[in-house]
Amino acid sequence: MNDKRYAFIGGGNMARSLIGGMINDGCNPKQIWVSDPSSEQRQQLNTAIGVQTTESNLEAVQQTDVVVLAVKPQVIEAVATEIGSTIQQLKHPVISIAAGIRCCDLERWLGGNCAVIRTMPNTPALVGCGATALFANPITTAEQRDLAEFIMRAVGLTLWLDDEPSMDAVTALSGSGPAYFFLLMESLENAGCQAGLPRETARLLTLQTAFGAAKMALESSDDSATLRKRVTSPGGTTEQAIRVMEAGGYQALINNAVQRAQARAEELADILGNSKNG
Repeated sequence: MNDKRYAFIGGGNMARSLIGGMINDGCNPKQIWVSDPSSEQRQQLNTAIGVQTTESNLEAVQQTDVVVLAVKPQVIEAVATEIGSTIQQLKHPVISIAAGIRCCDLERWLGGNCAVIRTMPNTPALVGCGATALFANPITTAEQRDLAEFIMRAVGLTLWLDDEPSMDAVTALSGSGPAYFFLLMESLENAGCQAGLPRETARLLTLQTAFGAAKMALESSDDSATLRKRVTSPGGTTEQAIRVMEAGGYQALINNAVQRAQARAEELADILGNSKNG
């Protein structure tokens, strides 16, 4: 992978995180090009990381072997249309991290018959602890899939999907998921304060408890239900709290939330993919 040259169209936070992870994995910064309309952004990237920068998307594509579209979903059609003829000529694989953009739409904007890999990273990728699902269109080769995995694995866990519609469920679960955990943490912190703890004490205990629970789950071969039962002593304090949550329809509430997020992901994909197609 280290002999390839990579183009990032867009130099925002997610692109910076991916680039930083790739460099940590042994990629030479000089093999990475970033195009961005902001001169300040380009200067920061060049100075802080040492990558090649340019204002021109076409120049970035022409200088490299792999293209990562790291722009907002609302502008990806315009960017794809701009670089489409160059992609057709050079046969570069195109990796998208834009939420809600389906492979068929991106491939159409690029001119058709090109390798497209759709990914769904989540915001913990910004601290190297992301979870990313990937889906490739049928034209994509095994080598191109490996390139996409190399890039996304630089910021955390990667998983391949067998069908693209599952990406909407991924968006609802892990894409939106950090916000669910932040909401739970916020609620626990507030509950701790209501119970008489100082705000900072409640905050620190909440954060460390969340971190510890996630670490225990990651390092255990048991599923979440088993781990929960293991720390819930019969007749104890935890059992009482769990009973209140279950009586309040906790699982049903989570199910409904994820289903609504999934439905919205499908709606947005339709809107973004058909914005100029009637």
